[in-house]
Amino acid sequence: MTPRLSIALCLSLANVMAHAASLQPDAAARQAQASYPEYMELLSIPNDAISPEDIRKNVAWLEAAFRKRGLVTQQLPNEGKPMLFAQWPDADPRLKTVLFYMHLDGMPVLPELWAQKSPWVPVLKRRTAAGAWEQIDSSQLFSGAVDPEWRVFGRSSADDKAPIMMFLAAIDALRASGEKPAVNIKVVLDSEEERGSPSIGKVMHAHLDLLRCDAIVIHDGPMHATNRPTLVFGNRGAANAKLTVYGARIALHSGYYGNYSPNPAQRLARLLASMKDDQGRVTVPGYYDHVKIAEADRKIMAAVPDDEAALQRRLGIAKPDAIGSNYQESMQYPSLNVHVLGSAAIGDKAANIVPDVAVAELDLRTTPDSTAGYLGKRIEEHIRAQGYHLVEGMPTDEDRGRYEKLAGFSYQSEGADAAGTPIDSAVGRWAYRALTDTFGSNPEPVRIRMMGGTVPTAEIVEALRVPFAIVPLVNADNNQHTHNESMRLGNYIGGIRAIHGLLTHPL
Repeated sequence: MTPRLSIALCLSLANVMAHAASLQPDAAARQAQASYPEYMELLSIPNDAISPEDIRKNVAWLEAAFRKRGLVTQQLPNEGKPMLFAQWPDADPRLKTVLFYMHLDGMPVLPELWAQKSPWVPVLKRRTAAGAWEQIDSSQLFSGAVDPEWRVFGRSSADDKAPIMMFLAAIDALRASGEKPAVNIKVVLDSEEERGSPSIGKVMHAHLDLLRCDAIVIHDGPMHATNRPTLVFGNRGAANAKLTVYGARIALHSGYYGNYSPNPAQRLARLLASMKDDQGRVTVPGYYDHVKIAEADRKIMAAVPDDEAALQRRLGIAKPDAIGSNYQESMQYPSLNVHVLGSAAIGDKAANIVPDVAVAELDLRTTPDSTAGYLGKRIEEHIRAQGYHLVEGMPTDEDRGRYEKLAGFSYQSEGADAAGTPIDSAVGRWAYRALTDTFGSNPEPVRIRMMGGTVPTAEIVEALRVPFAIVPLVNADNNQHTHNESMRLGNYIGGIRAIHGLLTHPL
């Protein structure tokens, strides 16, 4: 390289660095207000992933919104529910490329449970002195002062249409100031995240060249409850398991057989009790063996400003399970949760019988070091160690005559595996620097090693083979996945600033 070319390159990179001035709150609020009409319009389009037609309407609307801002777009085919790709034009070969992931689909709704006309008719609300939410005129969003404590209520108002609109507003801020991004920008919008992203891996592998990047940023999930800028470096996965304990061939009269035929419900209860101790720790041998937490990570987790006393009051529990020394540490371990128990009929339909079968459904939260396959095998071995013979389907007469204890056990991943990346990775340091430059370091951003919720990080990373960081932007109390979902406008404005900071900091 010639000295003149070297100097020119250094000056050019210095100009990129100079563009890393943070977007100030007033400017972000103006960009937010300019985006509110589009935000309310987008929320009015139903987006349940079960309806391909609704998904296509959302994709068409969003493709037009990205194109209006000068980005190049492409729909990625997906059996009638396309995903949307967008990128900043004229990529700079000197810069690193960041792929931003969000999702455009939402959870199903039960309209009768919502405190508004329809989940698809977004409304603006404020909290009264008594703590209730009252609807106010939505036109106040579009002009005049906006209270950061106001909220927009509607399906996907937080999860995950708000981050998409924040991203578009951050692009508007770049355009308005004449800035160029300090990274090459690519975006992919998933169309089936709320169904476990069953197609994300296939779509990624089909478009590897298009999606090629140096790092991934995922805008999904809630911020820390303090609303401080938040960075997350992993997520647990999810798996389902089913345990069935068999008794007699048919349900039996309890008066005649109550002291004679073994009760599968009681056996199931003892079997489940053998899997956990009174402190909530899983006692299945080897269940936690693969979990390794560095001392530096423990210190970072201990610094997360969780108010555990308040959390326990909100949950209505006197004492938490003793899995980790704090809430954050407890999320680093795989879980074994019983969420369904069934046997004889109950209530008005209860019968005086010894049931013939008892069933427990479990969900297993996996970690990057403890997969569904590993955990399932440990549970299966534990069941056998309690004297059970495992069968597939109903036991045969030969099984019933030969084995005293009969059970069935099956498990499978829900489609989203756990994923993790080091807190001190290059992408983690870049995101941390961008947030501290934007919001300051007193207090510093909250860093969470692994969150409890599940997003399709593992499938994306497996396809693209690059590091990632999760940067959640929405308020923790947003009621995602249930009725009366809401987006706090202060978080909306802060999210625009956070994304602008990422876009203007070189990786």
